[in-house]
Amino acid sequence: MEIAFVTTELAPFVKVGGLADVSAALPKALRALGHSVTVILPRFPSLEAQGLLLARRLTPRRFTLGDRELEATLFDGRLASQVDLVVVDVPGLFDRGGVYGEHGEDYADNALRFAAFSKATAELLCDRAAAGQPFDVVHCNDWPTALLPTYLRGSAGEVPAVSATRLILTIHNVAHQGIFPREDLPSTGLGWGAFHIDGLEFYGRINLLKLGILTADAVTTVSSRYALEIQTPEHGSGLDGVLRARSESLVGITNGIDCAVWNPATDPALVARYDAENFSSKVRSKGALQKEIGLPVDIDVPMVAFVGRLVEQKGVDLVVSALPRLLRSSAAQVVIAGEGGSDIASRVDAAVARSGGRACFVRAASEPVAHRIFAAADVVLVPSREEPCGLVQMYAQRYGAVPVAHATGGLIDTIVDCDAKLETGTGFLFDEPSPGPLLGAIERSLGARTLPRWPALVRRVMRLDRGWDRPARRYEQVYRGSRPA
Repeated sequence: MEIAFVTTELAPFVKVGGLADVSAALPKALRALGHSVTVILPRFPSLEAQGLLLARRLTPRRFTLGDRELEATLFDGRLASQVDLVVVDVPGLFDRGGVYGEHGEDYADNALRFAAFSKATAELLCDRAAAGQPFDVVHCNDWPTALLPTYLRGSAGEVPAVSATRLILTIHNVAHQGIFPREDLPSTGLGWGAFHIDGLEFYGRINLLKLGILTADAVTTVSSRYALEIQTPEHGSGLDGVLRARSESLVGITNGIDCAVWNPATDPALVARYDAENFSSKVRSKGALQKEIGLPVDIDVPMVAFVGRLVEQKGVDLVVSALPRLLRSSAAQVVIAGEGGSDIASRVDAAVARSGGRACFVRAASEPVAHRIFAAADVVLVPSREEPCGLVQMYAQRYGAVPVAHATGGLIDTIVDCDAKLETGTGFLFDEPSPGPLLGAIERSLGARTLPRWPALVRRVMRLDRGWDRPARRYEQVYRGSRPA
């Protein structure tokens, strides 16, 4: 199949969250299955700043959004995975810091920015279809690309070949919907037509994700459990009714990880490499990290880590609240790594300052440092209040760190709670997202670390198949119009 994968993030060049990792790994896996894949994304400054080579197409593409005339310049490239890349540059819209905004604030013109990206992409896809080279599948991701199915369907009269293209929309987090004031409607080039008024209107505003859900041929999300959760009022963020109406076309496909990138046996970021058959040198990673970040060097002490965005959804505030009691009840060292708003970062700073040197805050940890933290840790915390899929727990397992996680979303799909004797299980789950249950699960994991079967647990989690081959094959089925088993 010819597949266009349309996204706004791409690791390692443009990354806000897990979408970036998926956008790099899933197209790579699909290519390995024999498909031709082209990733399409906006031209953010970080692409070329990080050394990505792009070739500019000579003729810009002019298009309209309502009464606004715009011009897009297209750039071609190729990723190290040999996946093709098309970068869309609309002058004045993407040549700024951040992806969706800066310093925690969204850009006021985001409706225009991502409508323009989607419209320019639709023009590119229609040009190919008119030239006899249509894509078989266009795979859109989240609200910034959710207008693309509507634009393509609107072009089918002029370019009939595009009507055969199958349109897929993946929801990576239903809480992010692209909701804007109704005054931003002209920025989309759409009007309050009979369909658009139902598809776009959302409590007096416009909702781009809602329209995408209603217009795509199929909707996927990033774990089986999350696909069920978002059809409930508790987790659907106001779109549960729309998602229930499309339940026959809604599929949960649990994300994988790129096992070539996340591999402790070959990872260049580590001081010592290891695998599931021999992980004795994992303790060298602990000692090296302790020295690197200023913790007392002691390879026998248990290390507990949190790696993620410093936002309440990820539960970092629960870690901060549980930290004093954890340090009193155990000999553990604690590492908190991430980036977020100044308020929560200040809380982390204050908690670490009171830890007596047994906790460390690694601000805005680079990718190599994150790899070293997973290699050094015995236990990794994933206390998210909601988690569509989660990648941290799978990275942790791959590196022999046992996850402690809130039983929600994809965390349930990727972690089996350990029994008391460690004969079964791949982590430790707790039911309520609050400091007490989190602390109880951490203490349970630290107690388990003293048992003779702990090494067998580490070996078990490292042997889990978390690669993209199986999820990619399930996406193949969705692309072909069938529902994966």
